[in-house]
Amino acid sequence: MDSEWIPPEVDSQRPSVARVYDFLLGGSHNFASDRDLATGLLRIEPQARELAQANRAFLRRAVRTVAEAGVEQFVDIGSGIPTQGNVHEIAQAVNPGARVVYVDNDDVAVAHSRRILAGDDRTTVIQADMRRPADILAHPELKRVVDLGRPVAFLLVAALHLVKDHEDPAGIVATLRDAGAAGSHVVLSHLTHEAQPGKTAAIGKLYDRATSPAVSRSHSEILHFFDGWDMLDPGLVYVPLWRPEGDPEPNPERFLLFGGVGRRP
Repeated sequence: MDSEWIPPEVDSQRPSVARVYDFLLGGSHNFASDRDLATGLLRIEPQARELAQANRAFLRRAVRTVAEAGVEQFVDIGSGIPTQGNVHEIAQAVNPGARVVYVDNDDVAVAHSRRILAGDDRTTVIQADMRRPADILAHPELKRVVDLGRPVAFLLVAALHLVKDHEDPAGIVATLRDAGAAGSHVVLSHLTHEAQPGKTAAIGKLYDRATSPAVSRSHSEILHFFDGWDMLDPGLVYVPLWRPEGDPEPNPERFLLFGGVGRRP
């Protein structure tokens, strides 16, 4: 990693979920500790890179769908380190006036995002913890870019499985839902143990070394996060099956992630 990207307060010895994901997507904003954890992940799940790419592709399809439905504002919570096909690029390709707020608690992700977004007054980045959604919603930078009186899309893509049960992941989504106007959306993907419980348990144990856990949940537990939202077709499905652009994936359960989009009525 180019040292100019590294904020001085970063602990490079402890793996970061955002930087591990960056490595799996082929990025360069990661440290040896992140690559070590990613190597362990690849031993457990040799398709980890493909899973990361499928999750990213789901994000792009969902953002495009929501933007085409007329939503002009996006809040990407747990946004990670920007890569090709960022939310603002996808949304602004549909509507050049689209506005995007990126939110992450990783120093490298935030520092890199600020460099990329410098000079773009329709986008911003906030360093904040998704476990405190009220603080995110009250942040002056969010208020500068987003009008919560109009529909907004809240993105929680590969985010809530980093929140333990006692930290109330359902409460996070409910707080966002209650803050959004009618016509707001939530885009969510989440690790599941339904098809391969042994593999996801091993992934969870590996992530105990990182800045955040990896808590896999069942289909019904993840569906609960959509309480109060109307699900868009095809509902909560393995991420390659959510409105695929090519041929349907023949073995979707190998992707370990459910994804779905809800709309606030």
